[in-house]
Amino acid sequence: MKLTQRSPGQKTESLIFARLSLLGDILMRVLQIQRKPLTTQFSVEGYFQRVRESFASGERPDVMLVPCYSRGIIPRLRNCLAVFRSRARIWHVTGDIHYVCCVLPKRSTVLTVLDCQVLSRLKGWRRAVLKYFWYTLPARCVSRMTVISEETRRELLKEIDFPADQIHVIPVSVSPLFQPSVKLFDAKHVRVLQVGTKANKNVDRLVQALSGLPVHLEIVGPVNPALKTLLEDCRVSHTVSGRLTDEELVERYRQADIIAFVSTHEGFGMPIVEAQCVERVCVTSNCSSMPEVAGSGACLVDPYSVESIREGFVRVISDEQYRQDLIAEGRLNRQRFAAEKIAEQFREVYRLVEQESSAGL
Repeated sequence: MKLTQRSPGQKTESLIFARLSLLGDILMRVLQIQRKPLTTQFSVEGYFQRVRESFASGERPDVMLVPCYSRGIIPRLRNCLAVFRSRARIWHVTGDIHYVCCVLPKRSTVLTVLDCQVLSRLKGWRRAVLKYFWYTLPARCVSRMTVISEETRRELLKEIDFPADQIHVIPVSVSPLFQPSVKLFDAKHVRVLQVGTKANKNVDRLVQALSGLPVHLEIVGPVNPALKTLLEDCRVSHTVSGRLTDEELVERYRQADIIAFVSTHEGFGMPIVEAQCVERVCVTSNCSSMPEVAGSGACLVDPYSVESIREGFVRVISDEQYRQDLIAEGRLNRQRFAAEKIAEQFREVYRLVEQESSAGL
């Protein structure tokens, strides 16, 4: 076998290439692609901002906002074109705009699915179209996926054909604004906080369950005429707040004695963890993702039973030891949602994608 001797210049070039490859492996250029922010929705943006800030400065992912709101065919095509022109070693589509995965290299792309709830609200051809372009087709165009709960993972696997071991459950981190705050519990004048008023938040049953109890209900979110009438008919003392700043929302948690979160369905359930961080008892549901998120640090009730919801609140209000036990369990449970731990889990996913992408070249 004839050996070809390399010139000094070739050796230097090879060494430089090897060092650059090594540097590329260490400093993977990850591009997180996010939707154009809506003035009424910031949860996804805040989540991934905390993730990025928890990376070391030299390995922090870049971020790209698509140029258009995801409404209509032309704006979505423009979003796809902008994403197609982007450059990175790893692309991470962070939710909501799943369809842009279709223009990215499969081996180098990660998709985060926040929930599948929209599919339960649609029927017929609308459901079929959305399922294909937001779930089925994107799943064929990515290397790995992340979800925010085991419940979302189970729901997703019912809808798509994708290797289960390539779907990573990475929970949502909590804003550092939510810190322990001491408040004397007044069982005769209990302040209950309810964040959100969409149909799945189950506020109607909550109001019925609170009727006759010594509570004042603070609702954050729009209240329609039907809910307003129900509040009056049930004679539940209440106040309503519109959109709040992050600081204002945290202050509402501090003022509350109990956080209500008796939803019928959630992809995650952020108020549960926020309550645990502020050290307030949360009354939440025994279904969907909520028991998984709460651990042993919340009072679980049947969201479809007004009586069960009521019994949960009565126990929390009347049993001081039970309240203290739940708060203590919440202190332990909230550690799972530290931003640093979640950033490390994303780092591992990026490392796996980088390895698989390099092996496939």
